[in-house]
Amino acid sequence: MPAAHSAAVICLALSLALAWAHARSHARAQPPLKLAASAAFLVVALAAGALDSDYGRLVLVALGLGAVGDALLLSRRSPLFLAGLGTFLVAHAVYAIAFALQPQDLAWLIGGAIAMAVVAVIVLRWLWARLRSVYQLAVPAYVLAIGAMVATAMGTAAATGHAGIAAGALAFAASDVAVARERFVVASPANKIWGLPLYYLGKVLLALSVALS
Repeated sequence: MPAAHSAAVICLALSLALAWAHARSHARAQPPLKLAASAAFLVVALAAGALDSDYGRLVLVALGLGAVGDALLLSRRSPLFLAGLGTFLVAHAVYAIAFALQPQDLAWLIGGAIAMAVVAVIVLRWLWARLRSVYQLAVPAYVLAIGAMVATAMGTAAATGHAGIAAGALAFAASDVAVARERFVVASPANKIWGLPLYYLGKVLLALSVALS
C-alpha cells in the first residue's frame, strides 16, 4: 500500500502544519490546511482499498461524514457547530456499525463499554454546567455515540489482533476532549495544538484499517 502510506504521511504532515498555524495564529492558513488534511484521509482509505469490502465502504462513509463535519466546524456559529456535531455523531454510529459487523471479543467489548461509560460520566460532569439549551441533549447523545464506537473498536481489535483499529478509535475519541474544551470551557490554541494531530492520527489509523478486512 505505498500510495496509502504516502497519503497517510501527507495527512499527518498537514495536521502538524495546521497545529502550527493555530499556534502562530495564522487564521488564513487554517481552513485550507484543515480541508486538505481531511481530504488526505479520504485518499488514504481509497488507496488502501476501501471500496473492496463492506467494512471498507462503511469506514469510507464515516470518514466522508467526518470530512463534512470538519468543514462545518470551521465556523464558531452555533447552528453550524450543531450541524457539525450531528454529522460527527452519525459518523461515530457508522464506525460502530462497521466494527460491530466484524468479529468481536465479548470480554473486550463489554470492558470497553464499561470503561467508556465511566469516561462519559466524568466528561459530562465536567461539561454539564456549561451546556445550554439544545446542547444538553446533543452532547450526551454524542458522548454515547463515541462510547459505542470505542467499545466496538476494542472488541474488533481484540478479536482480530488489529490493534490499530482500537488505537484509531481511542485517538479520535480523545481528540474530542480538545474540541469540547475549545467550545465549552476555554478557547485556546493549546486545544488545537494537541487535539488536531491526535484527531488526524486517529483518522489515518481507521482509514488504513480498511486494508485488513
